[in-house]
Amino acid sequence: MNTERDKRFQNRAKLRAKEREKPKPNTPQTKKSGGDFQDKLHAYFALHAHALFSSLGRMLKTPFTSTMTVMVLAIAIALASGFYVLLANVEQLTDNLEGSNQISLFLKQQVDDADGRKLADKIQQNPQVKSVKLLTKENSLAEFREFSGFGDAIKALDDNPLPTVLEVLPKNSLDSGEDLQKLVDELKQFSEVDVAQLDMQWVRKLQSIIELARSSMWLLSCILSIAVLFIMGNTIRLELEGRREEVLISKLVGATHSFIQRPYLYTGFWFGFFAGTVAWVMVTTMMLFLRKPIENLSMLYQKTYSVVFLGFFESFALLFFSALLGVVGAWIVLRYQLRQMKLE
Repeated sequence: MNTERDKRFQNRAKLRAKEREKPKPNTPQTKKSGGDFQDKLHAYFALHAHALFSSLGRMLKTPFTSTMTVMVLAIAIALASGFYVLLANVEQLTDNLEGSNQISLFLKQQVDDADGRKLADKIQQNPQVKSVKLLTKENSLAEFREFSGFGDAIKALDDNPLPTVLEVLPKNSLDSGEDLQKLVDELKQFSEVDVAQLDMQWVRKLQSIIELARSSMWLLSCILSIAVLFIMGNTIRLELEGRREEVLISKLVGATHSFIQRPYLYTGFWFGFFAGTVAWVMVTTMMLFLRKPIENLSMLYQKTYSVVFLGFFESFALLFFSALLGVVGAWIVLRYQLRQMKLE
């Protein structure tokens, strides 16, 4: 009886299979291929979504270990991004101090204020000059009286011994010391100019410090990025070793390499993303802590200075590259470990 029943079931299954293979009369072939593509696309996104959230769930099951890994990664990322923000603040500070790099033109004593204004208009037409400020003899004497402390002695003078002064502010004065020196030499050629003064040594030192800080920032970023890759790779290696039997069984039942790697790649993504978020909080907190002292210091030099934070683009780049480093670190270790397990 059981044999006859099994035969009937098999015959029915064969008939149903033949009916499925027959094309439907009113269904065009293009619609079938389109339906297959949609099904494959839906399955593709479903697999990725499952791997994305299942990897997050495994992280949450070990909160202490995951938190320790995220904090180590975040400190490394925060060092690089914090150095970047500090350098941005230093560059803004040099922009605010750009006026201190101005060229002071001391005109000859016989040149009056009217001739000084004509010379200022002529210098203003120079494409390398940003602005020209005229200090008349009376203004120079008033400033000297206020800051020198010899006010009573100056009152005893019959004539004003101070000359007319032109304060010339070059364009991009922190970019090239050679261009500055050429501009100074050019301004000395005017017959009204007696002395042209510029502290070139201070400018060159400042240029060298900024260039050194910029190069150090990129070097530090590269070193810390490599450190993030190693930390992320070691984390994925330990997780892969802990699930070695599961990976082997998945391969035996026909799982592809992409299917095996996918959850570990998303684990690297989550670690990198959370580390970047924590690093952003660290850098922002650091700048908030330093904001008041920096503003107080700028007020002593009569400068309006606002602290630079990570903007929208910088914040997005921080999260993107943090997640990318996590994925790349996981991928490198997966390629090596799967070869060791004879799965590649």
